[in-house]
Amino acid sequence: MFQVGDKIFYPMHGAGVIEALEEKEFLGEKQLYYVLHMLQKELNIMVPVEKMSTLGIRMVVDADILDEVLAVMRTERPDSTLNAQQRYKKNTEKMKSGDIFEQAEVIRDLWRISQGRVLGTSDKLMLDNAQQLMASEMALVKNWGIERAEQLLREVLSAEVPDKDASLQQTAVYQK
Repeated sequence: MFQVGDKIFYPMHGAGVIEALEEKEFLGEKQLYYVLHMLQKELNIMVPVEKMSTLGIRMVVDADILDEVLAVMRTERPDSTLNAQQRYKKNTEKMKSGDIFEQAEVIRDLWRISQGRVLGTSDKLMLDNAQQLMASEMALVKNWGIERAEQLLREVLSAEVPDKDASLQQTAVYQK
């Protein structure tokens, strides 16, 4: 069970903080709800306690995991065998999972594709949304503003893709 004050990540809304635990009556039945303050859009959301895990809501990662995620963004190339529809379906599943490493792969792959050609509308929207969600979690983990997190994300994505051995050495750069 989560506690008031916990920093969480909601796959569809980004990172936020649990502000309160409230009991509300709905259709004659009392239920406990978490009140979540979402960082990205300054939005408050009420989520039933028993739905937290089914919605993929999790604690934000720690700084070490975030550094590993940033390193993943600097490795490998996208799978060019997928067509746009297959890629969209695969990326949607990854985003809904709430797994930060899968989210990083979506960002990395779509970013790399965008450097070679113009993304289609659905891919562009997926990339923009994934970057906003990632920046919100980075901001909470590092205690930064969204703008600083977005800037670091752009820097990581814009960096040349090194060979695998060099990318492991570069991980230390992002531990600031």
